[in-house]
Amino acid sequence: MKKRALFAGALAIPAAAGIWGAVIEPHLFAVRRHTLPILPAGAQSIRMLHVSDLHLAPWQKHRASWVKGLTRLEPDVVVNTGDNLSADIVPEVLDVFAGLLDVPGVFVLGSNDFFSPTAKNPATYLRSPSEVKHRAQPDLDVGALIRGFETGDTPNGDRGWHLLDNAEASLVIRGTRIDFCGLGDSHIDRDRIRLREGEGRGPEALDHPRFGAAAGVKVGVTHAPYSRTLEAFTSAGADLVMTGHTHGGQIRVPFWGAPVTNCDLDRTRARGVFAYRRALVEISAGLGFSPFSPVRFACRPEVSLLTLVPRE
Repeated sequence: MKKRALFAGALAIPAAAGIWGAVIEPHLFAVRRHTLPILPAGAQSIRMLHVSDLHLAPWQKHRASWVKGLTRLEPDVVVNTGDNLSADIVPEVLDVFAGLLDVPGVFVLGSNDFFSPTAKNPATYLRSPSEVKHRAQPDLDVGALIRGFETGDTPNGDRGWHLLDNAEASLVIRGTRIDFCGLGDSHIDRDRIRLREGEGRGPEALDHPRFGAAAGVKVGVTHAPYSRTLEAFTSAGADLVMTGHTHGGQIRVPFWGAPVTNCDLDRTRARGVFAYRRALVEISAGLGFSPFSPVRFACRPEVSLLTLVPRE
């Protein structure tokens, strides 16, 4: 009897963990809060909402409803770091973000905004970064997603966000000029880091990314935090770099952390805020997952609410 009880217990533990990771934890949405002292002296504080890796599928009504309710956080600016889609459901995604499109914001795209996910062995994710099979043309309507985010899905374009894929934008938020500079998704080699000839190795050597000298805060934005993008942003003088893509490891080991980051960063940098050269890097663990790997364990789905305050 004792052996049977031990055997039953040995089976029950992984079964319970599987149920938790597949059924319960993916619905335990969280707001991860950070206070970052990067504003000029005397500036008013700024509430910056970071949303990443929604990976919305048609049946995920609870996730859609929770994200719709994020307007309650009353952000001053929104940063979306991509991978919004898991199927060709652009109208549903735009409806999810409809309230937040009234807030000034910026966005970049991830691989799953261009290409729908494909079935693969989830175990390969633990060995090396995932690969996106080359397809000549996107099979998702990324053009409609861009238009919807840029215009708020209204013809007169009086609301919406700025696309930052290998581009720049400046916003004045509560009296502070924030220069945003973005790179395309390095996971699918869409980042365009451009160097100038004969300009040395400082910020002047970069044609992109590049920030204006008059900016109160300089923020780099990209989907995947590969080291080459972090190096480029910090070389350009970024105060803050914001990314997603890692899912925080998605399946974390309690008291140990993420086994992988799905990029070339080490596993201890799968989520949260850390210093990188003279900048801060903030990686969101994101909200979703591939429909072919529908589990999160010890890694609640999240958005980040960053409170920017003056430098000490």
